[in-house]
This record gives sequence, C-alpha cells and structure tokens, in this order.
Amino acid sequence: MAKTKLGKYIALSDLKNSDNKLDENFVVGLSTNKEIIKTKADLDGVNMISYKLFPPKHFAYVADTSRRGEKISLAYNTIDTTYLVSSISTVFYVKDTEELLPDYLFMYFNRPEFDRYSRFNSWGSAREAFTWEDLCDMEIDLPSIPEQQKVVDVYNAMLANQKAYETGLEDLKLTCDAYIENLRREIPSESIGQYIEQRNEKNISSQVKLAQGININKQFITPQRLGESLNGARVVRKGQFAYCDVMHKPDSKMPIALRKDENCVVSGTYKTFEITNSKKLLPEYLMMWFERPEFERYAAYNSFGSARPTFDLSEMQLFAIPIPKIEIQQAIVNIYNAYIMRKEINEKLKAQIKNICPILIRGSLKK
Repeated sequence: MAKTKLGKYIALSDLKNSDNKLDENFVVGLSTNKEIIKTKADLDGVNMISYKLFPPKHFAYVADTSRRGEKISLAYNTIDTTYLVSSISTVFYVKDTEELLPDYLFMYFNRPEFDRYSRFNSWGSAREAFTWEDLCDMEIDLPSIPEQQKVVDVYNAMLANQKAYETGLEDLKLTCDAYIENLRREIPSESIGQYIEQRNEKNISSQVKLAQGININKQFITPQRLGESLNGARVVRKGQFAYCDVMHKPDSKMPIALRKDENCVVSGTYKTFEITNSKKLLPEYLMMWFERPEFERYAAYNSFGSARPTFDLSEMQLFAIPIPKIEIQQAIVNIYNAYIMRKEINEKLKAQIKNICPILIRGSLKK
C-alpha cells in the first residue's frame, strides 16, 4: 500500500466570527486527549470577532507542542453545533471524502504514534510548533473506503456504548446533587466545628513509610517533591482529613482529601483533622460537601493574609452544612460511591476506546 501526503486530502478553514453572531458560550478548548473541552480562558469583556469558527465535521488543533506533555491538542467536531476556538488554533476539514473519511482520519490522529510524530516534527526555539505545512507533509497509508468504514463503524459503536454509559453516570450525579439540595431546604445547617478535632501526629522514627500529597481534585497523590527523610512529617491515618491551608489565588481550589487507604504522611505544612463522632457525621458525607463549589467559595472568601492567604482550621470549623440522620447520610454516600465507581469505569472505557484506535488502524492496513 503506497504512502501518500495528507495535504492531498485536507484544506484549511479560516472563517472568523466576523458578524459576532456566536458569543462566549460557544468558545471551547482543545485537549491533548483529543477532546473538545470547556475553555480555561477568561472571556470577560473579550471581543469574539477574532475567534475562528469550528464547524461540524471539522478538525482544530493548537500548533504549539512544547508545553503540552509531548502531546498535541486536537479535536474533531462530531456534533451539529458550530463552536468557536482561539485565533491561534488551526481549523481544517477533509476536502476529499471519496478517498479519506473524516472519522478515519480522527482515529489516525487519536494514536500515540501521531503525538510522537507531531512532537518530533515540531520546530522552533522558545516555542516549538507543528505547523500546517508539517501536517500536510505527513505521509499516511490509506486503505479503501470500505475498509475505512469498517473500522470507523467498530470505533463509533464502542463510542456510542461509552456515551450511553456516561449519560447514565450523569443522571446518577444529578440524583445525588438533588438529594443534597433538598436537604439544604429542609434541614437547618450547622457548623461542623463541634464534630471535628485537629490532629497533629508526627511520624516518629519514620514508622510510616508512604509519603503523599493532595491535588485540587481532592485526591491523595505521589508528591512532586519528596524529602530524604520522612521523620517528623505529619501522619494522616485512615479516616482522617488533610488539607493545604494556603490559597494561592482567590479563585484557587483547595487541596483537601479524606484518607481511605493505608496510613501515610504529608508535608508538615498540611493541616489534619478527624470526625470525633461518626454516629452523628460520616466522614464520607462531609467529604462530599468539601467537593462542592460552595465550599471552594467559602474557603476562598474566609482566607486571610497578604502574600499567602491561609484558610485556618478555625474558619473550617465554622463551615455549616445540613446534618441529617446517619441513615440518610449513608444513603447519600451510597449513591455517591456508586457514581464514583461508575465514573472510574467510564474513564477505563474511554481509555480502552483510545487504545483500540492503533489496533483498528493497523488491522485496516493489512487488508
């Protein structure tokens, strides 16, 4: 099967939002996971005229590859909505669908091989880029349209199943959120201070060997920096909470997590506490509230300091939530745990679909 240049089949699209018809609600970002995501840009007061149109069946990517973890940010618009992307993005489409199916091309892009190729063929000094010319110059093997369609059908069937599962997942999350919102209306909120107590256990003689950090997703992780000795670090036992009290920015999220696994140690800059009466307040129920946006707003508003605003434990104790009977708390926790479990399964399904792209592509080329 002879190789051919990709540029033969694709064409640039440089349409702008010149009539300002689409507003900031249509602006999206492009992820290195090859997905359309919510933009991270601050669009307050930004003029949308310069933004590029990202129509259905079109691709968009960011040429800069030097700061994206060896991957390229790219996405394919599979729905009937026209989005907006930044003017630095490159938007293009397949102009010869008699020879190349857009869905097949997306599968081609959705492989580790393409990320390696685009990174290797990026050029520049301070900011390396994989340009439009580089993309057009890429050689690809193209099977016949019937063979392309076969693997596309397999891929889309798997994707449809995953999306159906994801829809059920979001329904479960909505059920959980509705339950909590109902509690807020029916039960007076009370401060959690009477149910929690600070802990300050040091790791004497380095008895606990596992060091951990906490990210803004409220998870324990391997720390980015690890000292040579764990002696004297702060111990977090199973069932206890740990958090970093420094709020780096007014809108920053707080790294806080409930320890569910074996005991670990964290940096001495972290604060630790535990629930003193689990017959009145479940740790998992409290953690659900820490994961909600209102807690982030409360922590940011009640952080004090100039260069390094901190959220003191005394302010944590004043945080108020509705505390129903323990049976009701457990029921909500059970729903939430089911959501978390299904969310993890969904992520595994997405990874499997991504991993099957190179297998399907290789299979189509052997015909």
